[in-house]
Amino acid sequence: MRRKVLAVAGHMLECDADDLELRDGRAIVRGVPSLGVTLKEIAQAARPGWDHGRPPGVAPGLEATAYFEPPTVTWSYAAHAAIVELDRATGMTSVKKYVVVHDAGVLINPKLAEGQVLGGVCQGLGGALLEEMVYDSDAQLLTGSLADYLIPTAVDMPTIEIIHRETPSPLNALGVKGLGEGGAIAPPVVIANAVCDALRPVGFEVFATPLRPRVLVEAMAGAAKLRT
Repeated sequence: MRRKVLAVAGHMLECDADDLELRDGRAIVRGVPSLGVTLKEIAQAARPGWDHGRPPGVAPGLEATAYFEPPTVTWSYAAHAAIVELDRATGMTSVKKYVVVHDAGVLINPKLAEGQVLGGVCQGLGGALLEEMVYDSDAQLLTGSLADYLIPTAVDMPTIEIIHRETPSPLNALGVKGLGEGGAIAPPVVIANAVCDALRPVGFEVFATPLRPRVLVEAMAGAAKLRT
């Protein structure tokens, strides 16, 4: 990019590009600061068109492309924990507190990383407790709109605590790792395991989400009979 800028500027100033230097947004002749052109003027001269100001053999535009190819992907790490409560009468599961410890390497934008994990957890809670594709016996979708397909809202969200750990990755110069999926993957597993732990007396296990209240009511009824 620098070489091309100086080549165009040299053509505009009718001098050798080696005699120019870049300073304060201008290409100037060494030792003669008053003789120069701005980067804006250089960009205008480099544009495509019949009336351009490029030297012969120089392609239009002022852009350069480079690629960094890491030897492999980076791996981020996270641990999730939740406190849940089951309603005996309705089978509804409510999450009282949710904690995430996430390591995405060096955080370039901590607020963005915080929002990314928080949004992922909210999405994961929806998958654990509400969102379900239901079909009838004729394979017709019954939850095809938001009137039937439930998604979490602000009132469904528990207290969510996010703790960031920064362990730099050795696989890139910035030390960054992935972040996108870290908040969304764990919540269904964490909440389902918490419910299974609460209903351990009856050996309750669940292998799919969302957690259906009717199934949980039946399991809690079984636990009550077991105690009596």
